[in-house]
Order: sequence, then structure tokens, then C-alpha cells
Amino acid sequence: MNSKPTITAIEIVQWQSELRDVQPEPTIGIPQYSPGSVITRTNHALRVHTDVGITGEYIGGSALDYTAIAGFARVLLGRNALHRENIYNDLKQAMRQSGRMGTGVMDIALWDVAGKYHDAPVYELLGGSQKKLPCYASTYVGDSVPGGLNSAEAYADFAEYCLDLGYPAFKIHGWQSAPIQEQIAIVEEVGKRVGGKMDLMLDPFCAINTFGDALKLGRACDEYNYFWYEDPFKDGGVSMHAHRKLRQMLKTPILQLEHVRGLESHVDFIEAEATDFVRADPDYDGGITGTMKIAHAAEGFGLDVELHVAGPDRRHLMASMRNTNYYEMGLLHPKLPLINTPEFKCDYRDAMDAIDENGCVNIPEAPGLGVQYDWDFIKARETDRVVYN
Repeated sequence: MNSKPTITAIEIVQWQSELRDVQPEPTIGIPQYSPGSVITRTNHALRVHTDVGITGEYIGGSALDYTAIAGFARVLLGRNALHRENIYNDLKQAMRQSGRMGTGVMDIALWDVAGKYHDAPVYELLGGSQKKLPCYASTYVGDSVPGGLNSAEAYADFAEYCLDLGYPAFKIHGWQSAPIQEQIAIVEEVGKRVGGKMDLMLDPFCAINTFGDALKLGRACDEYNYFWYEDPFKDGGVSMHAHRKLRQMLKTPILQLEHVRGLESHVDFIEAEATDFVRADPDYDGGITGTMKIAHAAEGFGLDVELHVAGPDRRHLMASMRNTNYYEMGLLHPKLPLINTPEFKCDYRDAMDAIDENGCVNIPEAPGLGVQYDWDFIKARETDRVVYN
């Protein structure tokens, strides 16, 4: 294709879907198993139209991302959609006072344009060649419902089930509010049942109140040789000092940076010796462009990068990174399907049973992100649409 793709319009579509047997956890609103309950979710899709008939598409990110796009959408009109590096740097500056929200989802859509323009999947444009991605089963948060994740034994039962499915690793999200001994009991019971058979991870999702309790929980991880310990404190996962101190007192590696945005802040955290594994999320960290910068920076420090949550963009990134270990399949629960909406028209799936016999998923091979979205499904549930042109 000779003509370069110029951005002619940016379109945001909002639609609703339902999650059944789930309710918001009462203190922070994170989804939790609750038979008979229904949550109505608001979803967003981004489409970047060009003058060569190629449209870059991405579904993901938060409502805040799509609100923030209003702050920069019009300055992208008329620009070459292939100039992702310049756009990344300009948007990073433009949105510096707004947490750089919206810049990640825009970058991902521009990579979809590039792949379709060059008739290649994104991972090939990134130089990647990995075809199989090992997965870990990442649980819902704990609940109090019989048959759910309501006890240490229930978590261990579920870990054994995931092991039987073929998962090589298992990550625990415990309860938002529970005595520390109950949180420790999960670590111990899962460790006794499947330790040595799976890599085990613990993510308290910043629910632990005190340094002392975080230390006790980490020492339980030490006893059972957990692979990593993630986001323990109610600081929100951002304190370099607190996590450096915790690292000094534990043998279990720490994984941080899900809640710290962008390349420079990641490097500062690494240089402060406040983490072992490096968390990155393309929605939050400047898209595919920003995440690859983080991966290469971490590689220079000898550290691995673990991507947050599932999605086709994450698969392309992981296929292109040497220093990474697992794809996060989640959230999973013994009584629930994966939190998902059926927006894919192709055979792409993130689900408990989406892995192969070796616990791996494949990389989408079609151009761009390699997936087709079901726009008829989305249009039937559409609640709002904004077009910048």
C-alpha cells in the first residue's frame, strides 16, 4: 500500500452487558461471587478511522480512559497513524496532568492500524516469534458463599482443579476483609496441596492494613516457596520505601507496579530496589509502545515483566518479550465463567478452558491485533457513541 494512513476520525462506542451471579464487593466494588445477583457493566470500544480504508480497533481499558480521549482526540486528526512513537510522546506530554489516561488504548488501536496496513500480526511487527504462552489461573476475590471461594480448603480444591486442567501456575486473590490468620490459611492450604506441582502467586490486591500483617503473610509465602507476592499494602502499591523494606525481610520475590504509571516511574521503582518482578499494563502504561519500553528497560536491569490481565494485545506483547513468564488467565472461579463479554466474532477466547493440554494459549495470527469484533452484538447493546472528525 503506497499511501500512508492519515487519521480522519476517532470513534468511541459505549455499550452494556450483564454479569450474572456476581455483585460488587461492598467496600471497594470489585466483582464477587453472589448467586442470583446481576451487575450491568458499561463497556467501551475505540475505532481509529483512516483515509486508506483501514480502521484500528480496540476494546478494553476503563471508562476514565475514554473520558480522557476528549482531551486529545482532535489533535490526532490529520496525523499519520503510523507515527506511533511521535504520538506516544506527544500524548504523554499532553496528558501529563491527567495520569496519561486514554493514551494507552489509543496506542493499541494505532498498532492495530499498523498491522492491518502491513498485513501482519502485531507480534511480527514487534519482532516476536513465540507461539505458545504458558498461563496462570488467576482467581476471583474470596466470598462467603457455599461452593464458592469461601475457605482455604475451597481455594485449594480450585487450585487442584486448575492443575488437572493443565495450568502450570495459580494466583490467589483472597478476601478484601478477613483476619490475617484466615488469609495466611489460604496460602498454607494451597501450598500443602499443590506446592511443588504449580508455581504459586499471592495477590492481596492492596487489602492488607499493616506492615506487620503483610510481613506475616509474606513469611507464609516463604514457607511454601511462592513464585511471587504482589500488591500487599493499602498504600495502593505505590510506596517504594515500604516495598523495599518488605523485600529485605522476605525471600519470596515481590511483584509491583500495576498501579504506578509509565516508563519513567517504573524505572524509578526498579532502581530503588522496591520490586523483583515488574508489572506492566498496556491500558495504563502507554499502550503497546509504552509497555515494550518498560520490558526493554526491565531487561536491562535483569528483571522479568509480567503483564496484567488477558487480551489479544497482551498476547502479542508477551510473544515479543524475552523477559516474561506467564499469561494471566482471569478472573476465574469454580462457579463462574471468566469475566468477559462475547464481543469477539472470531474464535478468540479467554476462558478457564481456553488453554491447551500444556496450559498454553496461542497468538492471534491475523493482521493487526488479529481479532474480529462483533459489531452487530455491540450495536444491539449500544448506549452512546461519540465521533471526533
